[in-house]
Amino acid sequence: MSLRNFVAMAILAASPAAMPAPALAQDMQLCFAASDRVKDGETLADAEKSQAHAACLRALSDTSSIVQKYQLQEADFDIIGRPKQ
Repeated sequence: MSLRNFVAMAILAASPAAMPAPALAQDMQLCFAASDRVKDGETLADAEKSQAHAACLRALSDTSSIVQKYQLQEADFDIIGRPKQ
């Protein structure tokens, strides 16, 4: 086996480990549920906020619908607050 083939196989074998975690089907539900809880006046623990924020970001990157992207961003803003301008 040539060095070129060995390097190519090593890169192909390592590439799945370097990919980001896939978005789960529950990510969108978790994002919206946390947003609803915040809108209802509940306060979320820091761990819950970071978990919900990560779920929102995964769902946001997974969807191609502009409407869903807008809804997910608004839900994320409810969870972590609006960005300062």
